[in-house]
Amino acid sequence: MVEASQATTAAGKTPVLKVEGLKKHFPIKKGILSRTVGNVFAVDGVSFSINEGETLGLVGESGCGKSTVGRTVLRLLEPTEGKIEVEGTDITTLNKPALRNFRREMQIIFQDPYSSLNPRMSAGDIVGELLKVHGIAESKEQEKERVAELFDKVGLRRAQMDSFPHEFSGGQRQRIGIARALALNPRLIIGDEPVSALDVSIQAQVINLLMDLQQEFKLSYLFIAHDLAVVEHISDHIAVMYLGRIVEYTDKKTLFTSPQHPYTEALLSAVPIPDPTIRREKIILKGDVPSPIKPPSGCHFHTRCPYVEERCKVEEPLLREIAPGHQVCCHLR
Repeated sequence: MVEASQATTAAGKTPVLKVEGLKKHFPIKKGILSRTVGNVFAVDGVSFSINEGETLGLVGESGCGKSTVGRTVLRLLEPTEGKIEVEGTDITTLNKPALRNFRREMQIIFQDPYSSLNPRMSAGDIVGELLKVHGIAESKEQEKERVAELFDKVGLRRAQMDSFPHEFSGGQRQRIGIARALALNPRLIIGDEPVSALDVSIQAQVINLLMDLQQEFKLSYLFIAHDLAVVEHISDHIAVMYLGRIVEYTDKKTLFTSPQHPYTEALLSAVPIPDPTIRREKIILKGDVPSPIKPPSGCHFHTRCPYVEERCKVEEPLLREIAPGHQVCCHLR
């Protein structure tokens, strides 16, 4: 994916986020002395970039490391290795006071719109809390007006500012989360499966809201999801993850019309087609996802791949460009 980062930079666009060789390993400790006996290789060498006003969709099965990527990019989790550049500054080298300034540039929308909101705070206080923490609002009146403007932007009524999270529907609670993410005028917003807990009809409303806000404020999104149909609607580019690594990266049109990695093909075969006259052969992968504690040798996907060869079992494939802007991690492509 370094190639993709270089390509976007060469095209003259501003990379709001550039990630190179990102790894996050969680140590496994046992015994009275808590000795490290192994590691969970949650993220194992991920690279990508996101330009201003663009959306990168990050997809894959549960447990593949998508959410860990998002939280590590924000340094909610400390990376084991790699670089995370926000507008040219490597935030992995920053101390906590310096990192705090970059919190204004990066925000997150969590998956569960209820558990991510403090039930003891009103909706207005939840959204306005960031303004207080960062000292943006000079007065209580200014803070209240800013929160009211944010409520307008996300489709909530100003009269609801004094209501508490339990008084809102799931879709409305997620709108509160979006308003909170917008409070500091960030450049980058990470959506950690922000619509997966919502009804399908509400998902469409929230996705359309995010797209409208992106156009208005030139936001960049890292949109994490497992639903390819949702990702197709909002993304400019898509990166497919499997067992801690990106196995395919390209623009959304190419991914849906010409997938090259066997895992991507399997994921796409499971996407429902609204036209009943069109039939798509469903690819059923054998076995279960291997443990990230002890990933398979060679290609991580070889234990489930329908096209596996002997080379795949011993030689690790590299993510390489097979066409302009299209990278695949597979020996057979």
